[in-house]
Amino acid sequence: MKRENMMEFTANEKGQYKIALVTGGSRGLGKNMAISLAKKGVAILLTYHNQKEEAEEVVSAIKQLGQQAVALQLDAGNTKSFAAFFERVSFVLAETFGRDSFDYLVNNAGIGINSLFAETTEEQFDTLMNIQFKGVFFLTQKALPLLADGGGIVNISTGLARFSMPGYAAYAAMKGAIETLTKYQAKELGGRKIRVNVVAPGAIATDFGGGALKENQQVQEHIGSITALGRIGQPDDIGSVVAFLCSDDAKWVNAQRIEVSGGMNL
Repeated sequence: MKRENMMEFTANEKGQYKIALVTGGSRGLGKNMAISLAKKGVAILLTYHNQKEEAEEVVSAIKQLGQQAVALQLDAGNTKSFAAFFERVSFVLAETFGRDSFDYLVNNAGIGINSLFAETTEEQFDTLMNIQFKGVFFLTQKALPLLADGGGIVNISTGLARFSMPGYAAYAAMKGAIETLTKYQAKELGGRKIRVNVVAPGAIATDFGGGALKENQQVQEHIGSITALGRIGQPDDIGSVVAFLCSDDAKWVNAQRIEVSGGMNL
C-alpha cells in the first residue's frame, strides 16, 4: 500500500475502526469470516499458507466492500515462525493502519485428516496436533502483546467434539482440547477485558478435508436428514456468527461454546 494512501486512511479512520486477524482466511470458512467481519466495518489481516493468489482475491473482495485488508503468509503448524510473523504483523499495523495493536484474533487455520482410530499414524497425529492445538496455543500466546485490551479471541472447534463419527478421533480430540483452552484463556485474560469464545461448526459445504461435503450430493442429503433444520451448513452460517462475536453486540458473551450446526445429531 502506498504511503500517501495509508496516511489518508489513518487520518480519516483512526480510532473509528477495529482490526481482526483471521488465520486461514484465504478460502472456505476463513474467507467467509473475513468478509463477514469486513461487512461489519472491521479491517482485516488474513493469513494463508500456500494459496497467495486466493488470499489476494479475498483482499480485493474486502476492499471492494470499502474496507482495508492485508494478506500475510503463515505456517500455522510451525511455532518457530511465529515470532517473525508477528514482527511482520506489527510492521503492517503501523504502516497500513496507523495502529500498534489489533482487536480480534480468529484462530481458524486448520486441516482435516480422516482416519479411523486404529489406523491413525503418529505422523498424522503430530500434524494435527501442531496445527490444530499446539499452533493455536502458541500463536495466541505470541499475539497477546499486540492484542488490544477489550478485544476478543474466537477459537474454532467442531460439532465432532460433542457427537462422534468414525474417522475423526484425533481431529475431534484436538478440538476438545481447544474448547478447554478457551475457558482458561477467558479466565486468565479477563483482567484485560479480552473475551474468548469458541465456535463449533457442524458439517459445512466447503473444500475442507477433500471437499466431500461440498461435492457429494448423497452426503449432503444424509447430513440434512440428521440435522433439525434439514440441510447441510454453508460458510455464511459460520462467518456471521464469528462476526457477531467480534462486535460490541457480544460484549457480555465470554467463555462460551457456540455450536453452529443447525441442530445436527440432536
